[in-house]
Amino acid sequence: MPRNNLATSLRKQARAGSMDDFDRLPAELRQWLAQACLPWSAGSVVRISKRAAKADGLETARLHARLDAAERKTLRRDAIKVWGRHYPVD
Repeated sequence: MPRNNLATSLRKQARAGSMDDFDRLPAELRQWLAQACLPWSAGSVVRISKRAAKADGLETARLHARLDAAERKTLRRDAIKVWGRHYPVD
């Protein structure tokens, strides 16, 4: 079985999230996941959005900014792990 071409620090799950999990997400979270660079699970996005809602309220623009920040942080961390310290991150 070929391996996926993904090198990320996102946790691997025993079972991939089902489409039902994705379908239960609010429209703004499904929209963000559709354009995400990393293979986020529905559960991870829900956890981040709940933290954002406590801090910033439920405004969609702020929620997307929080999700984008979480993704940038993960990509920065992974760039060093995958390509080395000298890879340009920003």
